[in-house]
Amino acid sequence: MRKKIRIFGLLVVLLVVAVPLAGAWVSSYLHRPLPVDEPRVVGVEPGEGLSSVLWKLKGEGILGAAQEAEFRRLGARLYSSFTGMDSRLHVGEYQLNPGDSLLALLEKMDRGEVMQRSLTLVEGWNFRELRARLETEDTLTQTLEGLSDQEVMARLGYPDRHPEGWFAPETYFYTRGTSDLTVLKRALERQEAVLEQAWLEREEGLPYETAYDALVMASIVEKETGVPSERAEIAGVFVNRLRKGMRLQTDPTVIYGMGESYQGNIRRSDLRRPTPYNTYVIKGMPPTPIAMPGKDAIVAALHPAKTESLYFVARGDGSHYFSKTLAQHQKAVRDYQLRRREGYRSSPGASQ
Repeated sequence: MRKKIRIFGLLVVLLVVAVPLAGAWVSSYLHRPLPVDEPRVVGVEPGEGLSSVLWKLKGEGILGAAQEAEFRRLGARLYSSFTGMDSRLHVGEYQLNPGDSLLALLEKMDRGEVMQRSLTLVEGWNFRELRARLETEDTLTQTLEGLSDQEVMARLGYPDRHPEGWFAPETYFYTRGTSDLTVLKRALERQEAVLEQAWLEREEGLPYETAYDALVMASIVEKETGVPSERAEIAGVFVNRLRKGMRLQTDPTVIYGMGESYQGNIRRSDLRRPTPYNTYVIKGMPPTPIAMPGKDAIVAALHPAKTESLYFVARGDGSHYFSKTLAQHQKAVRDYQLRRREGYRSSPGASQ
């Protein structure tokens, strides 16, 4: 009987000593850096549990060789059983960097520190270019394929609104699986807020009846120059022309009216061909914006420079020469347009 008691006591001692040692051994694998030498993205799909994620990590070699991978999987399951993280596993992408341990990755998943993606909408893009950019983003859930522009606007709650100009060109952050419509909605709400605030702070006496008129003007200013210091001056020229009843005669509106038939050059016949956007033919502004204006262009349209200039011409370095009279303008055209040098650019980043 005493012998059995001694054996039982020995077993208890062994368990008391061995279990913590085994736990510490397994825990050490949780804390060791994972064998990755470059940033990796770990995804958790809808409905996926921790066991599935661990199998995926093992299959990609992220947990290491066979034995250490098993110890890491065991440690992860023990961690989950103590914390309950498996029941609140957050769907999304997680950044795994060199030097990170499995424990660090598990804690990110437990806290829901999903990886943020970014998408930049560029000033001066039209709606067609915006949609094309969204379609290339494979981390967005695509919901708009095959829809017309008006059908897209209907989904945004504006079935009768022309889409051009209504989306703020900024950088938007999102997580994998976000829909393209969600990004568009955020851009629309941002542009509405910018326009509303700028309209409230506008100068008095401008030749605009509505904030939408200012948005149209801002889109023209955006397409005419990428030089920040020129935006207010160009807006001032167009405002002066509107006040005098002069046609705006701005090439970007003609190009927009040509649509996909535009092949990089405007011919004389294009300037004479009537379209709702040909400001060489129509009086006043076109019926809609022609691109996405940024905040600076909107502010410039509502705070134009007080200038006597009625004309401007591209110098060829991205900037413009402004003139008060037609004679001055014609001379500038001869100097800067008819004697184009190599490397001529009508605007920053554009070649002609």
